[in-house]
Amino acid sequence: MSIWHMLLTGATGVAVSGPLGALVRAFTARRATPELRREKRQRRRQVAFTVAAIALAAKMARADGYASTEEFATFQRLFRVPESERANAERFYRMAQGSTAGFEAYADQAAKLLGEGSPVLEDLLEALMLIAATDGVHPDEVAYLDQVADRFGFSAADYARIKARHIEPSADDPYVILGIAPGAPPEAVRAAYRGLVKAYHPDRHMAEGTPPEFIRVVEDRMAAINGAYARIMKGSA
Repeated sequence: MSIWHMLLTGATGVAVSGPLGALVRAFTARRATPELRREKRQRRRQVAFTVAAIALAAKMARADGYASTEEFATFQRLFRVPESERANAERFYRMAQGSTAGFEAYADQAAKLLGEGSPVLEDLLEALMLIAATDGVHPDEVAYLDQVADRFGFSAADYARIKARHIEPSADDPYVILGIAPGAPPEAVRAAYRGLVKAYHPDRHMAEGTPPEFIRVVEDRMAAINGAYARIMKGSA
């Protein structure tokens, strides 16, 4: 059963409590299935990730006072919404935009369910940055992301590293992408690269709770890491 099928057919009603769960129940208005009650921790985390991703992306789309269709299109591209579920996914997204709960409640619960500063939350934060960058990052969106990152439990240093990949002038600097000082020796470059490959391997993130349907963010990040490593090593050859 795909994460979208679970989310959009009412199979997630008891998987997530609090404001995120209320958003699901308001959309589906259906009882949870016995199958869902038997789901283990990983599946519950996948559902929490999915609902939080929609809710926070929807709230961010209004942060600059203008919710563009391009931002939702980026959401669908990153998260691989199947054609058969796109109308329902958009309805859920629009409902989240107009919900009475603030983004703070969604961010706080996501951090509690997924683990502060966890790889899964980094996936979610990075996805929000990619969506924000779709039509140019507005200062109000940056302020929104700053607050979400703080509520997710990221340190200032970790947030700066994540932010630099997407919404800072140095986003294409291979040394920034690998998190090392410019001109670092080859052995330091290799060590940093191996550490990032281990930390960001898609299998690890799926095990932590990132649904397979949402793995595009991890794949894009790994492509950036591989490209940065190749550029540095080519230049030092």
